[in-house]
Amino acid sequence: MSAKQVGWGERISYGISDTASNLIFQMISIYLMYFYTDVYGLSAGAVATLFLVTRVLDAFADPVMGIIIDKTNSKWGKSRPYFLWLGIPFAVIAMLTFLTPDFGDTGKLVYAYITYTLLGLVYSGINIPITSILPSLTSNPQERTELASVRMFLALVGMMIVSIGTLPIVNALGGGNQQKGFFYTMVLFGIIGGIFFLITFFNVRERVTTGHDKPLPLRESARAIRGNWSWVLLLISGFLQMGINAMQTQSAIYFWTYNMKKPEMVSLVMGINMLALVTLVFSSFVAKRIGKRNTSILGSSLMIIGFTVALIGSYSLSESMLLAGLVINALAIGFSMSMGFAMIADTIDYGEWKSGVRAQGLLSAASSFGAKVGMGVGGALSAALLSWANYVPNAAQQAESALNAIRINYLWAPLISAIVGIGLMLCYQLDKKLGIVTEDLERRRGVNPTDRGDGKGNPHSGTPVSS
Repeated sequence: MSAKQVGWGERISYGISDTASNLIFQMISIYLMYFYTDVYGLSAGAVATLFLVTRVLDAFADPVMGIIIDKTNSKWGKSRPYFLWLGIPFAVIAMLTFLTPDFGDTGKLVYAYITYTLLGLVYSGINIPITSILPSLTSNPQERTELASVRMFLALVGMMIVSIGTLPIVNALGGGNQQKGFFYTMVLFGIIGGIFFLITFFNVRERVTTGHDKPLPLRESARAIRGNWSWVLLLISGFLQMGINAMQTQSAIYFWTYNMKKPEMVSLVMGINMLALVTLVFSSFVAKRIGKRNTSILGSSLMIIGFTVALIGSYSLSESMLLAGLVINALAIGFSMSMGFAMIADTIDYGEWKSGVRAQGLLSAASSFGAKVGMGVGGALSAALLSWANYVPNAAQQAESALNAIRINYLWAPLISAIVGIGLMLCYQLDKKLGIVTEDLERRRGVNPTDRGDGKGNPHSGTPVSS
């Protein structure tokens, strides 16, 4: 029933699922390209092809996983059981991905393809339920925003651990041997992540039901997409954001090592992103007053300022200006990060309201599909730019073309992405009609809209209409 509140124990248990996910995902996003080129010894060109093939293949697994979730009808619900079934396998495959067996050049590349492909497939199975379960935790839109903010706060905790702690942990556990260091670090993160997924499984509940939560055939699920233009905009936005994010995050270690000649700054710079925690705390309150769309636009606007300042600093070699720009960008991230997940939950409601079909698995997974394809394209483009620009792994001095390619990946691409992102969000109109959608759905489910509350025990006011 929608009147029930999600307690803080359950909120935290839900959020640490993304802590677990990011302990592994951020290792992939930030360090895997460097690990493959400078630690495992693969060429940048081979890595570019690897990223494109595996990530796009992985992306096609997302809609399949969404369909599987919609067809799931277990005693634990639709999304929740996958935290139990896939949490430990995900952690084990992540460990194998950072193992460095000496199979020769061809054998090492084959091993990388196998382990990274398996990791991506299982990641789809464990990560999509984090998003698809959100509309089942509560039917209150404001409480969903709060849950998404808790999720993003704890996701950032996982990112912070990886961003700040990875290289010191690699050095400590590897004793100067990066191959051993990266593997043992991934073992540590994998164990923690597996335990967190189990905690999520045991402590969250799927309480929102539609009265027809039976396995949905694909044709029925697809009806929830038809005419759902807000969802389409989020799909495109996810493709763009995750593609550029892949280019930027995996280029950080290259930029500070070769462009700025200060590799010791990598952990500090990656740690700056944790300032997003400051604004993330207030993001749900801001969204309550100006809407999710406008909160996302606010974040993108601040990103434009931040990356512009950082670019000026990079060309003038002003470390203080560069860091100031990255600080502004980190604060901007807090306003925009959680909004995407909360808005996806809203489009699931809209799809049900418009079509009569609640396809939370397919809609969550298909949006993830766009993000995964974006990661594949962005990651491949980033590595391809390095290869095209004659990047040489571990070279003391890189060619000017390689330095320019690294700067494009790290600063220019995210600046352009923020500008395009604002244009996409200006077309998003669901915030204006969400109250009507929510109240009408609750009448269909037999819930009195005045009993729903606003997440603080206060009744929601809105104009009741029928579809």
